[in-house]
Amino acid sequence: MNVLAIDTATERFSVALGAERDGKAETWLFEADAGMRHSELAVDCLDLLLLKAGLKAADVGGVVCTGGPGSFTGLRIGFSLAKGLALSLGIPFAPVPTLDCLARPFSSWPGIAVPVLDAKKSAFFCALYREGRRAGPDMDAAPGEIALALAECLAAPPEGGPPERVLLFGPGAERLYGSLKLLPKDAPGAAGAMAAIRLEKRARPGNAETLLEIARETGLFEKGRASAENLFAGPRYIRESDAEINLGAGGRIRA
Repeated sequence: MNVLAIDTATERFSVALGAERDGKAETWLFEADAGMRHSELAVDCLDLLLLKAGLKAADVGGVVCTGGPGSFTGLRIGFSLAKGLALSLGIPFAPVPTLDCLARPFSSWPGIAVPVLDAKKSAFFCALYREGRRAGPDMDAAPGEIALALAECLAAPPEGGPPERVLLFGPGAERLYGSLKLLPKDAPGAAGAMAAIRLEKRARPGNAETLLEIARETGLFEKGRASAENLFAGPRYIRESDAEINLGAGGRIRA
């Protein structure tokens, strides 16, 4: 099946087209540091990938996008584009959690892997993973809360295993690492967490290619596994938007 993958969760915009030709899998990819220009680039990029692959829109059999958390505006753009294509072409659509996509390339890390997005307002979106599996839910947390969660996870290592190390990575990792270093040494969990942390400084690409890998390896669009209910799903924001926070009783905006 030919699958289209769209990642608009961060400023790193990426689109990938996975094509099947003569029994072989091909991947066509576009990535750019787009800032807030996802909507300007998206349609032209899709047309370009289809042209390069020698395909038409009608040849696409499924579309997948990052499901959140991430940029509020970016996620809405990605969902709108993916759902619009799915409805117009009559093909299945599926969102994949953003942090799962970020964590997948580090599934072989021998310890706790932590993908990080900068959530602004002195907080971060992150989750803890062991051997590619979640060790906790998505978090929207301040550095102190994250340090405590890491310390608690480090205190319960796999039975018989050596002391674990923590790997921070993703667009918000360097900022989180700096914030953790500024925590008071007597803050709960701070000392233990910092002693175990390693920061991955290399820039990571967008998530579109990883989305394709997930769709292919999990058979996401095989035998109707992508439910029609996905077309009614929305992004997973984790926190309320500023407009929702400021929305008062009776539909009025608080001063």
